[in-house]
Amino acid sequence: MSVKKIFFASDFHFGVPDFRTSREREDLVVSWLDQIKQEASEIYLLGDIFDFWFEYSSVIPKGFSRFQGKIAEIVDSGIPVFFFKGNHDMWMFDYFKEELGVQIISDELIIERNGKKFYLHHGDGLGPGDTQYKLLKKIFRSKFCQWFFARIHPNLGLGIAQGWSRKSRLQNNKKEEFRDISEEWLASYSKNLLSKEHFDYLIFGHRHLPLDIQLGESKYVNLGEWINFNSYAVFDGEKLELRYFEKHSN
Repeated sequence: MSVKKIFFASDFHFGVPDFRTSREREDLVVSWLDQIKQEASEIYLLGDIFDFWFEYSSVIPKGFSRFQGKIAEIVDSGIPVFFFKGNHDMWMFDYFKEELGVQIISDELIIERNGKKFYLHHGDGLGPGDTQYKLLKKIFRSKFCQWFFARIHPNLGLGIAQGWSRKSRLQNNKKEEFRDISEEWLASYSKNLLSKEHFDYLIFGHRHLPLDIQLGESKYVNLGEWINFNSYAVFDGEKLELRYFEKHSN
């Protein structure tokens, strides 16, 4: 009997750059979920699943029904699925928990599996610098900001959101590149964490670049994104490995 595996992915950014391309990416992600569901013990989606998400009391953004249906099927089969809030979909509330049965994670999550300790986070607002975004994050996550946006009619509110999405790094298919580890702020953040507490694996999204960097006895992994890379990570009980999905692969 094969060993069950834990899967990690992030930054699908459903909704950009246009309807057709987003639907093609949604179909690709659904195919990936179909492929892994037979061997998965848990699935962690580390944020920016959607390029924008807001839940009104009785309205959600239209679309993404194939993805949501597949997630519901997986959860109903007994496989836990975790959604992390990213900087693009931080306004997830309880819809996915109530309708699909997923578990929503607002910030970091620490887990231990098979003797290995994992630190999981979307990655936004961590490390040095980026003071302006850190302030904006506090504002956007405030109850008042959420209450105020909920007062806006969905047609207007989601229209504003679409304008915001057009400024996304992925809107124009920008492909991130590695320059130097000294410029990798999440690697720096990981080093700082490791100086205080041991983790075997520190896994993030947000950076939009698949990275697997050894930090002493620990490993920093970034999951990349699904416009250019279709990258994800899998833990087989012994080691964590970055992989790349192709729809017709076996």
